[in-house]
Amino acid sequence: MHVKVQRKDVKFLPDSSRVVARFFNNGENRTHELIKRIVALDEAEVNRVLEHTLREFDGRHRNISQIFLNHFENHKGLIEHLKMDPNSFSHEEKLLIGSYATMEYSIESAAMFNPSIIEDFDQSFLAKGEKRVIISFRATGEGHLSSIVFRRGILDANNDFHPNKTRNHIDMAKIVQKKSYDKGRFVQKLKEMKISPRYSAKIMDDLPDHFEYHQLKVSVDKVLGNGISNDNRLALEEMTWLVDSYYDIEFSRDSDISERIIFPISPSESKGIEDARFVRFTEDDGSTKIYATYTAYDGHTILPKLLSTEDFSTFRIMPMHGKAAQNKNFALFPKKINGKYAVLARVDGVNNYLMYSDRNTLWNHPIKIQEPQHPWEFTQIGNCGAPLWTEEGWLVITHGVGPMRRYCIGASLFDLDDPTKQIGRLSQPLLSPLEVEREGYVPNVVYSCGSMINNGSLVLPYAVSDYSSSYATVEMEELMQALKK
Repeated sequence: MHVKVQRKDVKFLPDSSRVVARFFNNGENRTHELIKRIVALDEAEVNRVLEHTLREFDGRHRNISQIFLNHFENHKGLIEHLKMDPNSFSHEEKLLIGSYATMEYSIESAAMFNPSIIEDFDQSFLAKGEKRVIISFRATGEGHLSSIVFRRGILDANNDFHPNKTRNHIDMAKIVQKKSYDKGRFVQKLKEMKISPRYSAKIMDDLPDHFEYHQLKVSVDKVLGNGISNDNRLALEEMTWLVDSYYDIEFSRDSDISERIIFPISPSESKGIEDARFVRFTEDDGSTKIYATYTAYDGHTILPKLLSTEDFSTFRIMPMHGKAAQNKNFALFPKKINGKYAVLARVDGVNNYLMYSDRNTLWNHPIKIQEPQHPWEFTQIGNCGAPLWTEEGWLVITHGVGPMRRYCIGASLFDLDDPTKQIGRLSQPLLSPLEVEREGYVPNVVYSCGSMINNGSLVLPYAVSDYSSSYATVEMEELMQALKK
């Protein structure tokens, strides 16, 4: 049974003019020589170069002077190592040194794709049939470095999208280090990472059951003071990587959501934040919170992570634990099932799995619920975002990979009380790349990280060949008939 899909004439395109001011580390020796050159300038020349720099860049960033000062602070350790007193520099010299430690990075220069849509917390001052929504995207810039960006807008009664104006300045979040760590969970994660206890024990044994970041540093310093083997050094690097995977971030509340970017921060994300799947989760007490599952990548290791927020201003970010927290494609159900959290994941890279847990960061015992069945998905099948609750069952939008690595989008229906039971599944793709959608960063791909049901229709944002994004709508009544048939 063919299901009619209405593609909307809306394009979300990458914008290379959207830039952030990143810290730029040019190496110890080169930075040392640079600082000596700046110090050798007289006061008038320092002021002249600084004034010109501020004039060139202050309109492109909010409070560029503070950014320069922050980046100067990043060099304080190096300056002290060079036996120089950071306090001996004038305010203008600090700003100028900070400007040389700053570079612009275009966050969307390569692509803006893999969207996910959720209902906004704020639904005030809307007409009948309207809904305010937030769409997230995977933004990719130079070096294929991915981050999360947002757009806000309104779906009208016809599910036509009316976007808010996209603002020019982009805010980097303030990082808040997580203050306490559970030793038992930390050791368990080290085991999951296959780090031998004989390498990590020297560092972990002296720590209390709940330790703070500085206590770990003290324990590490003891090991370093007694010398360290290559194996222990590797374990130390892995543990530092894991500790830095826990953090909170905060944005200025007076910034627009289109100005906020969740940029790779910890070493576990050094090569990107991939494919965030947002979901509005209803707690047992009826309150709601936004979660997102995403993949952190450091160039070698994949780490599934969980993000949470109640206002899109402050975010808590945590790594996933458990033997099954080893691959991509995690998608959290929007509420507990039989008293437990539930998640979909493509644990083995090929099939769709379901897991239950008492904690939303601990995942074991995956249950296979789907495997490739039709030629257009013979390579692999996975989810395209959080399952959607309907009276007929859990609607799961899927992706399948077929010949020539072509990605298509499908749909399945599962039992509400037992999502291991499949009620129905489309034998043909719901959405396939049209001829005009085949060209992009990765050709022949349509893909989504999250949809929603609104005004009797499925609203399905999707990526166009890993370059841009659009969205489509599908009548729910027709889709349900096809799935149950």
